Amino acid sequence: MAGEGSTFRLRCSLLGHGQDVRGLTRGLFPEGGFVSVSRDRTARLWAPDGLNRGFMEMHCMSGHSNFVSCVCIIPPSDLYPRGLIATGGNDHNICIFTVDNPAPLYILKGHKNTVCSLSSGKFGTLLSGSWDTTAKVWLNDRCMMTLQGHTAAIWAVKILPEQGLMLTGSADKTIKLWKAGRCERTFTGHEDCVRGLAILSEMEFLSCANDASVRRWQISGECLQVYYGHTNYIYSISVFPRCKDFVTTGEDRSLRIWKQGECAQTIRLPAQSVWCCCVLDNGDIVVGASDGIIRVFTESLERTASAEEIQAFENELAQASIDPKTGDLGDINADDLPGREHLKDPGTRDGQTRLIKDNGKVEAYQWSVNEGRWIKIGDVVGSSGATQQTSGKVLFEGKEYDYVFTIDVNENGPSYKLPYNITDDPWLTAYNFLQKNDLNPMFLDQVAKFIMDNTKGQTLLSTSNQFSDPFTGTGNWNALLSGYI
Repeated sequence: MAGEGSTFRLRCSLLGHGQDVRGLTRGLFPEGGFVSVSRDRTARLWAPDGLNRGFMEMHCMSGHSNFVSCVCIIPPSDLYPRGLIATGGNDHNICIFTVDNPAPLYILKGHKNTVCSLSSGKFGTLLSGSWDTTAKVWLNDRCMMTLQGHTAAIWAVKILPEQGLMLTGSADKTIKLWKAGRCERTFTGHEDCVRGLAILSEMEFLSCANDASVRRWQISGECLQVYYGHTNYIYSISVFPRCKDFVTTGEDRSLRIWKQGECAQTIRLPAQSVWCCCVLDNGDIVVGASDGIIRVFTESLERTASAEEIQAFENELAQASIDPKTGDLGDINADDLPGREHLKDPGTRDGQTRLIKDNGKVEAYQWSVNEGRWIKIGDVVGSSGATQQTSGKVLFEGKEYDYVFTIDVNENGPSYKLPYNITDDPWLTAYNFLQKNDLNPMFLDQVAKFIMDNTKGQTLLSTSNQFSDPFTGTGNWNALLSGYI
């Protein structure tokens, strides 16, 4: 095993999926492998290749009629000694596969909306969470019970080691502990949707959320620690084997490795949404993102990618476009930025970012302690109040939009996202936005006008300084709305 101060580096990049990779899980068979699921409606089983560097696709599984959102392994039984693979999708179904057949063994129906989380336990038990606000407990092909109590989508589920205990994390900002189908305890503390759960022991677990924090909890209800490091939504969390260290991924284009309660390493990816991660038995980290590429990172020198592959990855990262409104670079005033000479001074911690201005362009760099150098992580483009990628499409909550406006209602409060397609009705979008975020309906005209003003005559790739106030700066919108949150 690698030593205490070792660093994760790229092991390989795997192409295969046609769209966002939304879920990953460590496989039981073949040994050292894993399963990925994607918006391209498929699940793929990957096995290590003989060279100890990469992976090969064993087979591609299809059975869903819409995006596949989540995946888990059901442990081996007498009937299925290699275990089973369960996948959940936007078609409301759960497909169960054997490891050697691309078609489902059977399909579980019962949820009324997207199935977005799965977890397995002893004796073939399966727990599913859905946008329909319920979780369901399945045994083989039957639904044994439905857990009701959350008031919004259940984004995360976990079966605990102690028999009969289950956890659910929801967009209603709470986590619930269930025993034999009854809610025993509700954990409150997160300030936004809970997106992921990970088990540390019979007594402790971790949660991550859209509030950009990770929390460590005792089953008894006490929050033991809050970890900060991400600057945007955290989508997934996974624990290293045999210890309390963990990894997280999020909407700030990063994978973060946490050791002894500190963020020890930040790895940026050339994709905005880093949806999912899992840790393999050998400690390697598998990551899936919105660019459809699976990347594996390792501490092992033997498994590290070649210098050419690492250079290609760094080049891809350097060419990425970073929108300042995603928030992960802080407030940017291009006029005040230093030039290239600023990169001569070393950074003070791993993952620190530094912005420079070179030939009128703003470039972002990240400090690597291990490499002792600044690595370019992209060009900063536009400083508008709308997030736009150069493809003209922005991903938000798994859907693509022409614009996603970031709205700061008051200085200390949360930011709200307002997604919009140019084919949408601005009035209906404004109405839905106010409803969803529990904001006063008297602002309907104002929001609709904001949308129309800021999308009028815009081509999909253009940006404009129209986007500053009133939503993202100090406009009177802040004063108007602050009383209604």
